[in-house]
Amino acid sequence: MTEEIAKGLVGIVVDKTAISKVNPESNSLLYRGYPVQELAAECSFEQVALLLWTGDLPSAEELERFQDFERSHRALAPELQRIAEALPVNAHPMDVVRTVVSFIGAAALAENPDESELDQSKRLFAAIPAVVALSQRRRHGLELVEPREDLDYCENFLWMTFGEEADPAVVDAFRVSMILYAEHSFNASTFTGRVVTSTLADLYSGVVGAIGALKGHLHGGANEAVMEIFRELENGVDAGEWLDAAFAQKRKIMGFGHRVYKNGDSRVPTMQDALVKLTEHYQRPDVLERYFALETAMADRKPIKPNLDYPSGPTYDLMGFDTEVFTPLFVASRVVGWTAHILEQREDNALIRPLAGYNGSDERHLS
Repeated sequence: MTEEIAKGLVGIVVDKTAISKVNPESNSLLYRGYPVQELAAECSFEQVALLLWTGDLPSAEELERFQDFERSHRALAPELQRIAEALPVNAHPMDVVRTVVSFIGAAALAENPDESELDQSKRLFAAIPAVVALSQRRRHGLELVEPREDLDYCENFLWMTFGEEADPAVVDAFRVSMILYAEHSFNASTFTGRVVTSTLADLYSGVVGAIGALKGHLHGGANEAVMEIFRELENGVDAGEWLDAAFAQKRKIMGFGHRVYKNGDSRVPTMQDALVKLTEHYQRPDVLERYFALETAMADRKPIKPNLDYPSGPTYDLMGFDTEVFTPLFVASRVVGWTAHILEQREDNALIRPLAGYNGSDERHLS
């Protein structure tokens, strides 16, 4: 009897989760039951983080306690800064983030082995922006900017990256992106984190594994690839002609299509609105021209709609982030979802250990 193989676990339900789902009736991504576009319209990223970790939006008192914790854990310890700066300046920012997160975990577990995994999650939430910001600044020969406790999470992230207070329009677009990227059920990196956790490894090991999975181009990096396309479309290149040539070369057009969404990614309109506002803020109508030209050309040729990476790429580019830093920004956001899943896996754990169908040689002997 031939074994049926679900290559890539396509269509296989391996566990249950209460953290997020795509509602097929509304095509909406739900975080703990809330449509993510509503959360992006009304909530801070800190509120959404607590929602994903605990199951409910925080009270004013709970939010204030978390903000106090987060703001007091933003600064990189001197030894962690030295580790980041010891890496080659041209090291990929994802390698920098993965390495420094591993050291954060090693130090935290040694200094406070009894710290709850929820507090460990909050610690990473607070510290990763400094790692990402330093990674970008080093690439430009700039020094670390110390965090400010009078700024909220998104304001401080932009402050540490660019060394100046961001305009409210920029802060809001960044906040929206962080919320939209925070969680997406059993994607490859989240599942990796849960597999690592299922062995009873610590939370930091699960996050490091998830970062490694996200570095792969079939999972992370799509919004980086979108910017490469946009650069090819500069100087009056016709989007339709470019797309026809790309299809003839059998190129994968990143930023379009999604395994889960069948009627378009429900996060796109919210991120697109943020992009439109930023193009107005920066007076860059040329960005929207390329954006809508390629989207229209794709719709004319294939029934494939944009995913979240399509509007987020030019949004981050307008803000001034290096393209290589886009996926580390994903880490800063998705660490919330990863750690929420690690906490959930811990509650009802079973070692994740699938079987494999064997297709090698039949039994054979040396003599």
